[in-house]
Amino acid sequence: MNPVEAMHDKHVKNRRVAVLASLLAPLLPDKGRILDVGSGDGQLAAELMRRKPGLQIEGIDTLVRSQTAIPTRQFDGEHIDAPNDAYDACMFVDVLHHADEPIELLREAARVGKTIVLKDHLREGIFANSTLTFMDRVHNSRYGVSLPCRYWSEREWRDVFSMLNIKPDVWQDRLKLYPAWANWLFGRRLHVLATLVHK
Repeated sequence: MNPVEAMHDKHVKNRRVAVLASLLAPLLPDKGRILDVGSGDGQLAAELMRRKPGLQIEGIDTLVRSQTAIPTRQFDGEHIDAPNDAYDACMFVDVLHHADEPIELLREAARVGKTIVLKDHLREGIFANSTLTFMDRVHNSRYGVSLPCRYWSEREWRDVFSMLNIKPDVWQDRLKLYPAWANWLFGRRLHVLATLVHK
């Protein structure tokens, strides 16, 4: 772990999990089956289940880590092995910009989930792409995560939603994920939180 990664883990990671859990929990049902697509270490899902004990969250990931906080199985990054409407919600947290086929993966989530809860990046504002690329590398490169650095603007997100016949029921793009000293640079309008429902 290099010094930047160490600083990230010390000052950002745990706070980020807590902030994301507080933002995501109201968007999820009080009970039901949730599929966390690209679940990583499962810490966020575990925190959500702690806050909402009626939730059952399972994870899928292309790179299953040796230790995860929730049950996680491997998948190919495109096809979800589940019947239609198998889950009350599919959850993506900073995943789709890593996917080889993000539109197909989102289509699969719309098939197997009754709703989609999404947190991802937003390419809006000056130096957005370079800032997001730096953040991605700090957070993910040590785990071998694919980094295509493919970030969408709000218009591109909304075009994809329209193509897939889904629409945002909630759209938030001022999330304040970071401490105040870092939010002016890494927060801005670089993140989006949305719930997606079928039209």
